[in-house]
Amino acid sequence: MTRKLRVLVLGAGFGGLEVASRLSAEAADQVDVTVIDQSDAFVFGFSKLDTLFGRSDTTWRTPYRALDLPSVTFRQERITRIDPETKKVETTGGSYDADVVVIGLGADLDVAATPGLAEGGHEFYSVAGTERAAAAVRDFESGHAVVAVAGTPYKCPPAPCEAALMLDDYLVQRGRRSGTQITVVSPLPAPVPPSPATSAAIHDAFAMRGITFRSNVRMTEVDAGSRKLRLDNGEELDYDLLLGVPRHCPPPVVATLPAGDDGWVHVDPFTLRTDYPDVYAVGDVADAPVPRAGVFAERAAGVVAEQILSGLDGRDVTPYDGYGNCYIEFGGGAVARVEVTFLTADGVQGGPFTPPSLELAADKERFGTTRIERWFGSNAARQQG
Repeated sequence: MTRKLRVLVLGAGFGGLEVASRLSAEAADQVDVTVIDQSDAFVFGFSKLDTLFGRSDTTWRTPYRALDLPSVTFRQERITRIDPETKKVETTGGSYDADVVVIGLGADLDVAATPGLAEGGHEFYSVAGTERAAAAVRDFESGHAVVAVAGTPYKCPPAPCEAALMLDDYLVQRGRRSGTQITVVSPLPAPVPPSPATSAAIHDAFAMRGITFRSNVRMTEVDAGSRKLRLDNGEELDYDLLLGVPRHCPPPVVATLPAGDDGWVHVDPFTLRTDYPDVYAVGDVADAPVPRAGVFAERAAGVVAEQILSGLDGRDVTPYDGYGNCYIEFGGGAVARVEVTFLTADGVQGGPFTPPSLELAADKERFGTTRIERWFGSNAARQQG
């Protein structure tokens, strides 16, 4: 009997779950997939904004115990060492040998890299941070609210603008908006640089709502005592509520792999292969020239899955194109959508922008439910918490 191909998937986010589900769906009798993640549940990043502004009591989370795919096993363990030469992985629960390794460990949040942020502000990019920030938002009645980014790259580039629009909505509904100011501090030149139409729509929404957008500048330090935010151009901003996007960094455990810019795992952008045979990296942890967002990790993971399947059945593989479509909250329950392709012969190509609507909000909901069903199995939606 032929031994099954052993595939280790490190990280159970968009990228890791997409690889596992694709292999299970198309080659369950030929693969043995082990997915390892230190968390107990998958959480959609966009659901944190719902928590932040009280649209739901808890983030939309699916426990990994619900994962029910043929030939896929989940292990809740912390990865302590990756040997890309031997394809051996060590964890808090033991060691694993593989024929193929797919690294999708995401990006860590380095709150300490911005002095004073932990003491004087609230990050809203982790589940725990979002819950703490939600309490601060509930208590905010007047003054200057600042949504500030500490540096690039960071997950979901439009999220700070979404947070500002949803905060405006939240304050208007509670009769507090007239006594407040809202400012977005962004290192980007525009809200969504690859799509001028999307950026224009966000700028128009900001102008209508009295939200200030500070471009090409980032938060460098927070003085909790005087409640001042220092920027990299030497300016200071007074604030009463600070919602911060901390600097992102690669997980320390990937230090054994070839690194590109700033320590991210170096990959061929069209294949997601590292310098080691049968070792891939997808999503936020990789240095492919695309935004850090789940839809790009999912697309990249599909290309990796196709390459693994090609080794089994000889199929042709289409190179990664860096395509992604992103839903953007505009407040009032309305959602817009933008499509962008990053790896084209002509460079980055901004695709269609669809203006905000309630219909697209329903489309975003379907986006989530269909992926949970595909990644976990058809019964997983019943187990969401």
